[in-house]
Amino acid sequence: MLWIVVLAAVLGMLVLASLAVGARGTAPSTVLDAMLHFDPANGDHAVVYSRLMRTVAGLVVGASLGLAGTSMQGVARNPLADPGILGINAGASLAVVAGIFFFGATSVSNYLWFAFGGSAVAAVVVYLVASLGRSGATPVKLALAGAAIAAGMGSLMSAMLVTSQDSLDLFRRWQVGALAGSSWVSITAVLPFVLVGVVVLLFTGRLLNSLALGDDMARGLGQRPGTGRVVSACGIVLLCGSATALVGPIAFIGLVVPHLLRSLVGPDYRWLLPLSLLAAPAVLLLADVVGRVILLPGEVPAGILAAMMGAPVFIAVVRRGKRAEL
Repeated sequence: MLWIVVLAAVLGMLVLASLAVGARGTAPSTVLDAMLHFDPANGDHAVVYSRLMRTVAGLVVGASLGLAGTSMQGVARNPLADPGILGINAGASLAVVAGIFFFGATSVSNYLWFAFGGSAVAAVVVYLVASLGRSGATPVKLALAGAAIAAGMGSLMSAMLVTSQDSLDLFRRWQVGALAGSSWVSITAVLPFVLVGVVVLLFTGRLLNSLALGDDMARGLGQRPGTGRVVSACGIVLLCGSATALVGPIAFIGLVVPHLLRSLVGPDYRWLLPLSLLAAPAVLLLADVVGRVILLPGEVPAGILAAMMGAPVFIAVVRRGKRAEL
């Protein structure tokens, strides 16, 4: 409970920083005034309002990726599981590009369903490829299969993009995982699916704790591992597809956050899942705020900063052989 309070306070401070920090700094008092008494004619209020949309997008995307990554690691009993590393984001990206190229999709509401389908197909393909062989889907094989599938999907995306300048221009802005440019229309389009995915996964904590003991032990405790994995996979696809459709592919958030939380509260998924809803948005908003000021007057997209922070953690987890399985 203490960590819930601490993480909620940290998230609140980062929300305030997200509304106040940028190329044009805004005082906290002005932020509060803009939130309570918005005046469209006031330039400072307009700046705060534009930042509010990207802040809400950061909260939605961060919560989605953090919860999905935590659940993926529990379902696969794999500390390397992450929507980016296992190719889930790549599948959603390829499907979105196909929607843009073949069907002229131009908005989140248009290509949201493409993202869902691409995420689901990528998850199934990666698991089937990693399951080949005598040892089954080991953590390292899952990571290698995800990297290989992501590379192949990247090649297909390039093949479509080089033949269409309009698709390339639209995809270039979406690919880097930037929170800037999010709109209320896009956020409201994905929000119902995010809420369903969150509710589904929050109720899987006991199942994930049982799966950590092995499938046989989980059955002995009254769980149904196969059914539980399917239900969890549906929630993961909803969250990953929604996040990718909204702001583009963002990697490593779902990898970093679960390991950070385990060092604080231990391996109990009944705590890890709800805490990821606070910690992951905080990490993503931190990356977004740092990206705004690191190269003034320009900015670095949050997806790039998140990858820079998450890559060292991924390397550390791979090198720590004794934690190859959960």
